[in-house]
This record gives sequence, structure tokens and C-alpha cells, in this order.
Amino acid sequence: MKSLKLISSAISMLICFVSMAQERTITGTVTDESNLPLPGVQITIKGTQKNSQTDYYGNYSIQAHKGEVLIFSYIGMESQTIIVKKSDIINVTLKNSSNELSEVVVTGYTAPKKQIISAAAMAVVRSSTAETQARNYKEYSAKPAPIAIRGTASISPKNEPTYIIDGVPVKANQMAKINPNDIDNVSVLKDQAATSIYGSKASNGVVVISSKNEIYKNLSEKELDKKLNIMPIPTEPTQEDYDAFVENTFESPKTAPLSTFSIDVDNASYTNIRRFLNNGQQVPKDAVRVEEMVNFFKYTYPQPKNEHPFSINTEVSDSPWNSNNKILKIGLQGKNIPTEDLPASNLVFLIDVSGSMEDMNKLPLLKQSLKILVNELRAKDKVAIVVYAGAAGMVLPPTSGDEKKTIINALDNLQAGGSTAGGAGIELAYKIATENFIKSGNNRVILATDGDFNVGSSSNSDMEKLIEEKRKTGVFLTCLGYGMGNYKDSKMEILADKGNGNYAYIDNIQEANRFLGKEFKGSMFAIAKDVKIQIEFNPKQVQAYRLIGYENRKLRPEDFKNDAIDAGELGSNHTVTALYEIIPAGVKSDYLAEQPDALKYTKTETNSTNYSNELATIKFRYKKPDGDKSIEMVQVIENKSVILEKASDDMKFSSAVAWFGLKLRDSKLIADKSSKEIIKLAKQGNSNDGEGYKAEFIRLVETSKLYN
Repeated sequence: MKSLKLISSAISMLICFVSMAQERTITGTVTDESNLPLPGVQITIKGTQKNSQTDYYGNYSIQAHKGEVLIFSYIGMESQTIIVKKSDIINVTLKNSSNELSEVVVTGYTAPKKQIISAAAMAVVRSSTAETQARNYKEYSAKPAPIAIRGTASISPKNEPTYIIDGVPVKANQMAKINPNDIDNVSVLKDQAATSIYGSKASNGVVVISSKNEIYKNLSEKELDKKLNIMPIPTEPTQEDYDAFVENTFESPKTAPLSTFSIDVDNASYTNIRRFLNNGQQVPKDAVRVEEMVNFFKYTYPQPKNEHPFSINTEVSDSPWNSNNKILKIGLQGKNIPTEDLPASNLVFLIDVSGSMEDMNKLPLLKQSLKILVNELRAKDKVAIVVYAGAAGMVLPPTSGDEKKTIINALDNLQAGGSTAGGAGIELAYKIATENFIKSGNNRVILATDGDFNVGSSSNSDMEKLIEEKRKTGVFLTCLGYGMGNYKDSKMEILADKGNGNYAYIDNIQEANRFLGKEFKGSMFAIAKDVKIQIEFNPKQVQAYRLIGYENRKLRPEDFKNDAIDAGELGSNHTVTALYEIIPAGVKSDYLAEQPDALKYTKTETNSTNYSNELATIKFRYKKPDGDKSIEMVQVIENKSVILEKASDDMKFSSAVAWFGLKLRDSKLIADKSSKEIIKLAKQGNSNDGEGYKAEFIRLVETSKLYN
């Protein structure tokens, strides 16, 4: 009998363990019918007390099991229930409720009396036009329905009453985020009863709310915002730094026969642009790096079939924005290495805990992001944590990847405060990484910061010299950017470009899950480094060409074979895409510069050999992750083009993304800047979009029309 009880107990424990193992992190975005994000949406698991709430950007995260039912509820909108199935990402669109209130009126002609009002009084008014919705969202997030107390000068929504919660005056947006289940009672005061207590500011009446157990009592405005999960109002990006650059112009293959550049797998520019557009802000011109926008998305290039770590794929079609021109697409596909075959990792988290990191979208988001990465680690991997503020220090020595609780506890204990000794932090992080260097392993510093280095080595040139020196150690670098308002993109880009690294801007937990979770192998494991591309166009076929984007990645022709020159890295299963715009030979174009007079002492001649079937010859050079000698690959591009309608989905979508980037930069080299046509082309190329990122791009282009 005793043995049966033991067996029963063991089975119960096993069932519990399996059940816990099946629990997953579900993330997603909740929007309204106009595709604008909804902050403050309640997400609960049916039949349980587990719940979550969307943040300022409409994003949420919740732990759930397969088969459980998620309930999405928002005052003034119809609730929606969704069953958790295979996908870890669930995006939801809520519809306006037919019972939505546009106004709550409290009659106050008699003596004020205490009364209870239902949660429906907190209904949200949402305009029927997308333009008004965007404007309202730009000012802040959803507002409560206007409450007017009759007997005042007017029932205009402008005559909104004063709100008091647990004795603390609050703003309308704070009141909108109060959980109705926390409300104990509501009192309405008017006229002398209101002004005698609260002064002239209460001339439009007072709504006094008492919560259960007075949970909001004595909270400051900032503390209340934090408790209600209200993000700070986005500041205009006047304090943000971006490196200025001039877009590439058309060049003649007769005077500039070679185009040379380093690959770029970064996509920070796209997520940063997404942040601006979602906040209803104008996108700074120099924040737009077209190549990073294009490379945010994955394309369906074939896996390599030879000894090289990537395949080369080219395609030529008509230009969508200049009808007489052509677009050449060059795509690289990195080899997909199984996780179990990846080398052991020696990681050092270098975390900025200075005072500028205290905002919710900085250190708190950063800690949650790195937990996603920690969950990907294996027993043979190890992590150390270095922090820096007024000084730098190690808070966690190298720790095995299977001690996840220890690593996560160290992250949870981090707090922001102090100045920013970025240079000292980098020195210490690289010291620990080199002391624990794994030969033929993945040795990497992961820097997470808003880039606001203001103590020690602070200038961009100082940082560049420092990181170039550290690159010689063989340690790679990943930069994770957070925050807004004082964000220093210029420093982050320099560090990643010069430090054998990559760079991502984390605007929400969903992006963290994409970059550090789903694309962990591509983000963290290099399969080739110092990858350079050099292309020679055939002047018999090409009158002029220009590289779209990559302005900060261009190299001199002689740099191509110089192994001392740094270039970009390619990760496992990563794709890289580059686009050239071509003016074919014989085509008249307004974008061509005046041809120089014939030279007296130098004569330029075209090779007399007939290469009519060749558009260009393209060369690649790369090194193995632990190598010092480059390997070269050569491929001829045929002089064969298709009309845009017949082009691949990858060509259509990548061209649409580049087109939008050029529009945001106000490029003088595109004839057509129609958002409608960009959306049309993107929709034609929208395929293989299981995660919904391409559909999100289309929504961003639609949203941008409201602010431009």
C-alpha cells in the first residue's frame, strides 16, 4: 500500500513537472481597429488569477500553457478570447463596444451625495477617424470618457472635473488606467461643496475615488505612473544623437569602376523608426539607415551547398520609384548550424546602471530582455555580469548557463543610479572576456545601454579607438540600445561597427524576444567575419549605378584585399540584402551629372571584349570567425531583368522597404514618393510572414501618412 502511495505521488509530481515545462511566454501587441496600439488592456487567463497588462506601446507578455484561454478586455471595447496554441506570439485587434459611452453626466442640483458608479463610467472615447485617433495617441494614450457635471457653464468635454484618488489629485490618463476592481466607492462633489474643499481648480466639480485598502494613497505622480504601468510621455528627440551622412549618388562605371562596402546585419534603425512612428513623432532624417531597414526582414534565400558559409543570390528587375531604372538585389544566406553544434559561449553582460537608465523602457526592460537570452543558454555556456555607473564593477563572476536562477537573481538585483563611466565598463568587460576566452568558442561582450556615456572616454573618437583596440582580442561585441529622449545612436553604431559586432535597438519586449530569443543563433554566433563585397559593373550595360544605403559602410577599392580592414559579421542562418539602383546604358536621366571634358593626359577606354551577357562581376571576401586570412568568392551577374510584376516576393518587399526609407530621408533621387504605391508593392511582396513583421511594416507606412 505504501509503495502504491509513493508511485501515485511520483506520478503526480511528474504530471506537475510536465505541466510546468509546457508553460510558455506568450507575447504580442493589442491594437484597435485603426491599428493603433492600446495601452492598459487587461489580459487574464480564464479560470485563474494570472493576468497581465499591455504597456504604452500595446505590447504584453504572459506565462501560459497550451490550451489555456486568454481573455483580452478593455473598457469601452468588446472583450476577446483566444486559445493558446502553437505560436508564442498572439496579436489581437479589439473592436469598439456598441455599448460604449461618449459621456458620463452626473446631475448635481441637489446636495452632494455619495454614490457608486459602475466601471462602465470609465468608458474610452475613440474617434471614428484614424487621423483624430493618431493625434490623440500622439498627445498620450487612451483617455477616459469626458465627465461633465450639469449645472456648470457647459457640458463641453473641456470642462472636465478634477479627479482625486485616495486623497491624491490625478490626471485623466492616470484615472483611465485605474483597475475597476480596485475601486471601493466614488463620490461626486459640485459647486460650493467642491470648491470649499479643493479650491477654484474644482470649479467644474470633483470626482473622488476611494480604492480598496487605499493602495494609491501617498503615491507621487511618478510612483503612480509606475504602479499603473504608464510610460512617460515621449519627448521630442532633440537630445538624441545621430551621425549625419549624405546619401549615395549615381556614379559612372567609367570613372568609378568598383563599388566596395562592408555587409551590415544591424537592424537598429528600423526598430528605432518604428518607435518614432508608434509615438506619433517625426522621424529624424539621420536616424534612417535604409540598409538596416531592409535587413530587419528575412528573405527566402537558399542554404549554401558548398564549403562556403553563405550562399550568393542576385536578381534584377524594374525600379518601382524611377520607371526607367533597374534594381539589382544581392542576397546572402548564412548557413544554419544546429544549436547543439554551436560552439560554447563565453558571454559578458555589460550593463549601464547609471541614473539615466531608471525609466521603465530602459533598465527594467533591459533586465527582462536579458532573461530571454539567459533562457537560451546551455550548460557549456557561461555568463559574467559587469555594471557601470560612477564606476565599473563585476556583480556576477563567470557562471554556467544551467545556473539560470543565479544569473536571473543577479539581474533582478540591479538598480539605476549615478553617472556613466562607459569606458571603464568596456575595459573591465573585455578583461573578463579575455581571461575566460574559449578557443574556437563564441567569446562576446553584450553591451546594454542608452549610449549616454558622459564620464571618462566619452567622445565618439575616443570610443572608436578604444573598441578598435579591444577588437584585437578576438572578442565579438553586441550592442543593445534602450530608451528615448536622450538616446545616443551615434555611439552605439560606432561601437558595433568597429568592434566586430552587431547592434539592435530594443523598443519593447517583443523585439527583445525576436532578437535575443527567436534569432538567438544569428544574433550571437558569427559564422563569418570581415565580410566585404566588391562589384564591378559592365559599362556597356550600365550607364550609372548607386548603392542604396550602406553610406557608413563604404570602403575604398584597395580596402577589399586588405585583411587589416574591419568589416561586418554574418551569423548562423542570417540573411543580408543589398540593393543597387542602375541607370541602363543609353537611358536619358535627370539624375546623371554633367560629363567631364575629355582628359588631356589620361585616356579611359572600355575593354573591347564583348561582355554583352554580363551586367556585373561581384566578389566577396570573408574570414572564418577565428581566422586572420580572407577567403575570396567570385560570381558573374547575368544581364537579365524582369518587369517588377514578375519579380520575386523578396524583390518586391525589400524594394518597398527601401522606398519607404528613401521617402523618410526625403531623398532627391526618387521620383515617386507615394505611400499608397509603397503599401501596394509591400502587400504584393508580403509572403512567408509567420511572425507578422511584414504586416506590421505595412501598418507603419499607413500610420506615417498621418504625421507627414
